[in-house]
Amino acid sequence: MITFSGVTKRYADGTVAVDDLSLEVPTGEITVFVGPSGCGKTTSLRMINRMIDPTGGRILLDGADVTTIDPPTLRRGIGYVIQQAGLFPHRKIVDNVATVPYLLGWDRKKARDRAMELLERVGLDPKLAGRYPFQLSGGQQQRVGVARALAADPPVLLMDEPFSAVDPIVRASLQEELLRLQAELHKTIVFVTHDIDEAVKLGDRVAVLRVGGRLAQLDTPATLLARPADDFVREFLGRDRGIRRLSFISSAGIRLRTDLLVPASADVSSVRDADGAWLAVVDAEDRPLGWVAAKDLPGSGTPADAQLAPYGTFVAGRDSLRVALDATLLSPSGSAIAVDGAGKAVGVATREALDEALAAVAGDARG
Repeated sequence: MITFSGVTKRYADGTVAVDDLSLEVPTGEITVFVGPSGCGKTTSLRMINRMIDPTGGRILLDGADVTTIDPPTLRRGIGYVIQQAGLFPHRKIVDNVATVPYLLGWDRKKARDRAMELLERVGLDPKLAGRYPFQLSGGQQQRVGVARALAADPPVLLMDEPFSAVDPIVRASLQEELLRLQAELHKTIVFVTHDIDEAVKLGDRVAVLRVGGRLAQLDTPATLLARPADDFVREFLGRDRGIRRLSFISSAGIRLRTDLLVPASADVSSVRDADGAWLAVVDAEDRPLGWVAAKDLPGSGTPADAQLAPYGTFVAGRDSLRVALDATLLSPSGSAIAVDGAGKAVGVATREALDEALAAVAGDARG
């Protein structure tokens, strides 16, 4: 656990970067520091590994005041990932990853074996190990940066806007990779970002900081979106916070209709009078094939003979209500097909059922 207790950072010119910051970063969780420029989020992060020392208060790492620990010793036990990776340009990728093990005195073979293991773990082709940083894409370099930070298996990982310099598609991929790694490794992670969407996606808890380095709110993403502490937090979250909140609400409670699922091989005469304007056509293994409007069914034959329209799906009970709502927008029927973990259709979430689920969410927000 990392504990900030009344931490302040004041510079010689009187500028206060962090002002009386008190919070706890739980062991094995991702805590995100987010806020506008000048709110002290990066300064707070760098005080943990003593790249900057506080002028007041204490930062405790598992109960020990970090200012009592020799900085090089402290830093070797804390992984650190920065924007644009910060790799050594003259070193091959394998040796970049093995940097801290080398400093800790590991023999060359052990350090390189560890590096190769981590390159695979972060989703990189081992063939890249012999290349230099300039030969990799920005996203690949960031993955190397994460691998290097994990090389000595530190319990704490500090990440300072690590994905902000890559394009949105690569950024989303890196975020998913981080969540996958965290599910395996359970590190104590402090992550800095200015992007509230990234914060609520990655954080177990999110600390919103004001300009001047004061804590505005510390909460889970779901609570933050549902109950902002004040107008500053509300404005920082943005006008679509209600939509983002749906990402933290399970689709488990959505009422599903099974009568709107029809086999592709069925005789149209048996489904023509189905109670629905649209029918979801499934194959012999119950996998969705597409939508057909009842009025567009052929005069004879099977539903598969009709021209099927695109469809959207969500995994019932596993995906969020936001994913279910998104699936409806991908379907001309205005409904979404619910599937199980194997991709087999288990029912249809109609517009009425989604309205009921959204009304329940609105009721919870009022209550």
